[in-house]
Amino acid sequence: MAQTLVKNLLRIIFSTKNRDPLIVPEIESGLHKYMTGIIKGCDSKLLAINGTADHVHLLVSLSKNWALATLLEDLKGDSSKWVKKQGRQYRDFYWQEGYGAFSIGESTVPAVKAYIGNQKEHHRTVTFQEEFIQFLKKYEVEYDERYIWR
Repeated sequence: MAQTLVKNLLRIIFSTKNRDPLIVPEIESGLHKYMTGIIKGCDSKLLAINGTADHVHLLVSLSKNWALATLLEDLKGDSSKWVKKQGRQYRDFYWQEGYGAFSIGESTVPAVKAYIGNQKEHHRTVTFQEEFIQFLKKYEVEYDERYIWR
C-alpha cells in the first residue's frame, strides 16, 4: 500500500493537580482555545473539549505522526504555562501528572461529544474521582487506586 491511512480517536481526561478548582469561567474559554491550537500544532484534530473547574475532557483524532505521550506532554506543559500567564492567582496552576486515554470507535463520536458537552451538568451529581473510576471500569483498565490520585 502506497499510502498510510489512520484514524486514532481518543477520549482523554485529566485533572488539575490535587483537583484544585482553578479552571474558572474567566480563563476557561481561552484555555480551551489555547489547547485547541496546541493539538492542531501536533498535526492532530480536537473534536470536542469541555470540563469543570478541576478537569478537562477531550476528544482527539490523533495524528499518525505523534505519540500520545508526546501530545499530552506538549498539551499539558504548554497550557499550564499559558494559565500561569493569566494572572498572579494562577501561579500555582499545574495539571496532574497522569491522564486517562481511551480509544473509541467512529460510531460513538456523537455520544462522546454529547457527554463532553454536558460536563458541568453531569458533575452536579458525580465527582471527578467517581467518574474516572467509572471510565477505568468501562474500558477494563487495571488500576491500583492507591496510586491514581497522587
